[in-house]
Amino acid sequence: MLAAWRYRKRENSLIQSFDPRAWIIFFVCFLISVLSFWDVRFLLPFLTIAFFAVFTSRVTWVEMRRAFLFIVSFVLFYAFLTFLTGRGGMEVYAQERTLREFTAGFSIFGWTPTLKITVERIFFAASQLVRISSIALMTILIPYSLNPALYGITFKRLGLSDKFAYAMDLTMRFIPTFGRDFQLTMDAQRARGYELEKLQGGLIGQVRKLGPIVVPVVIHAIMGSEDIIDAMDLRAFGVAPRTWFDELTYQKRDRVLMALGALILIVSLGLAMMGYGKFWTP
Repeated sequence: MLAAWRYRKRENSLIQSFDPRAWIIFFVCFLISVLSFWDVRFLLPFLTIAFFAVFTSRVTWVEMRRAFLFIVSFVLFYAFLTFLTGRGGMEVYAQERTLREFTAGFSIFGWTPTLKITVERIFFAASQLVRISSIALMTILIPYSLNPALYGITFKRLGLSDKFAYAMDLTMRFIPTFGRDFQLTMDAQRARGYELEKLQGGLIGQVRKLGPIVVPVVIHAIMGSEDIIDAMDLRAFGVAPRTWFDELTYQKRDRVLMALGALILIVSLGLAMMGYGKFWTP
């Protein structure tokens, strides 16, 4: 049985008041618009929009806590690593203005660790932080706000083929299904006396000892995919256009949302083509 994200109908949720197709179109326009800029001044309005969407989605902190903490930790680590190394920034700026430079008092194989604090690194890390955070905040709302029963029909009504729409449906359900199977396998092995908390040895040894959990989960995932393939073959999937139980209808607010997304995209691309929004430092 396929699992889904922890979706539930929420009262006064701004996202759930729109047609899922309208929200997907707005999200794509938002994504392309954010990727058009490196100037932190141009990126801050997108971060404001993302926070507004989060606060009006009615998704509680308890529901999105794990995913939110993981994304925040990844974004902060990535931005901090970029600040320390300067990697990636040289593709955006040509020179650096050094504020402070710290040199270690030791050498490793002739290399002396050195940390440069430059204006360009600081603002490049800030731009990355705002850029990735804006995209991540909007992305995290999708599985908690879109009805899993409408995944297939949403992508189909966006003009995609039946095969691609159903593939997107299965992709959206794969992670929660895999997570459920992994948790059930862990509970079953613990009931049999397998103590995960006492795994010892090096990295390779610990990975090898996780075999009683990893192997059953992988085999179950393969068998589940075979069952899905057989069920689709028995229903002659792909032979002719499919019909769907649910039907989606655009409302006035959906057209307004799509028009807003298109306007943001056109303005962003226009500003980028005119040379605005490039990497900026004071």
